[in-house]
Amino acid sequence: MKQTRIIMGMPITVEILDVTAVDAAFDDIFDYFTYVDETFSVFKTTSEITKINNGDLLPKAYSEDMRTILRLCEETRQQTNGYFNVITPSGSYNPSGVVKGWAIDHAAKMLAGMGYNDYYVEAGGDIQVRREDVHISPWRIGIRNPFNIQETVGVLGLKNEGVATSGTYIRGQHIYNPFRPHDELREISSITVVGPNIYDADRFATAAFAMQQEGIMFIENIEGFEGYSIDSQGIATKTSGFNRYVTT
Repeated sequence: MKQTRIIMGMPITVEILDVTAVDAAFDDIFDYFTYVDETFSVFKTTSEITKINNGDLLPKAYSEDMRTILRLCEETRQQTNGYFNVITPSGSYNPSGVVKGWAIDHAAKMLAGMGYNDYYVEAGGDIQVRREDVHISPWRIGIRNPFNIQETVGVLGLKNEGVATSGTYIRGQHIYNPFRPHDELREISSITVVGPNIYDADRFATAAFAMQQEGIMFIENIEGFEGYSIDSQGIATKTSGFNRYVTT
């Protein structure tokens, strides 16, 4: 069974390859994403993050999930040498670079908790897959050409990994370099990161894109992660172990 709904301003797709899958499982997952949107969306006037940015909510009143996200954001800032920073140039919080991957990861764990072991959860192009049966072919995930999004430049075969792509070719200049926040990011068009889970793959992809040309080496130096970047001239650079995920 497969369902797609528009939540968080993007299509979110869940597919469960199990004859026992029921609509209630999908409802639970999409209800969870709705909760995440209502809590963390900087575009909703009633969200918790908006109330924090407006000064209407003191730290002692933050929800447990908000405390968790802000802690993870700070951890990510430190792990990326400051290239991932949820404090925007205007001084407000925008934790979306952590929230999406964190939410996908949690949703995937919800499905595992329901007893499913063959599924994927995708939100805005970032994906967590699971396929426990080693005798079944892996999930096939395409890498988009940032200059022609109808075309794929490669296909990945994944079983229990997360894959995230960061770039400006769809949403424009929504990522910034915290050290030069007013400069547009033009050197790299996209960077795709594969890791053991979508939470880490997504946040590191965002930071790597902010680093631009240096981003692929940042991924190269993180154990357990591989990356594939495409620069503004269409030239691809991949980490040393990326090919093990490439399929035909």
